[in-house]
Amino acid sequence: MRNQLDRMGDGFGRETDDTDDWIEPDERDWSELRWGKNSDSQSIFYVHGALHLFDTGIYVIKEEYNSEHVLLENVKARMERKEYPIFVTAGNGEEKLSHIRHNRYLSYCYDTLSYIEGTLICFGFGFGTYDEHIIAAINKAAKKKKDKDGKWHMLNSIYIGVYSDVDLKHIQSIVPKFKKLPIRYFDAKTVNVWG
Repeated sequence: MRNQLDRMGDGFGRETDDTDDWIEPDERDWSELRWGKNSDSQSIFYVHGALHLFDTGIYVIKEEYNSEHVLLENVKARMERKEYPIFVTAGNGEEKLSHIRHNRYLSYCYDTLSYIEGTLICFGFGFGTYDEHIIAAINKAAKKKKDKDGKWHMLNSIYIGVYSDVDLKHIQSIVPKFKKLPIRYFDAKTVNVWG
């Protein structure tokens, strides 16, 4: 992705508490990667969180590897300090949505999904039994809406990757849940995502 996108960003960046303008950038004390400062240009969203994202109560932090430890070692160290990843894994759709709404990062990602426009491509997401909240966000995005400049926006179509005939049958069975939205399928095995 880094090689292919001009506007690739997950909303995280560093901040400095140094208020003195005379301090050179390489001499400043920089924070951990904090979410929010770059959210206006964000193009990558972890809608259900991720193992390397942590809520400190004040900031949402993105853990990263460093010269001393690989990423998983740093995640493990945080968990040993009783800090836990922002990660939605269990519960029915209502419980998942409640978890999302109680975290400002996850809520921002969910709201952004609710307002996407153009075409949505789903790769590696199967719209399981407890993903009704995701379908609701997509349906909201499919409703025509006007922005502050008077321009109309909406999600026009969705492409869903399937890996097997069973996946295809499942997606076909839930198509009626997507309101006013053409659903198209593609063979996910043929997509060279990491190539």
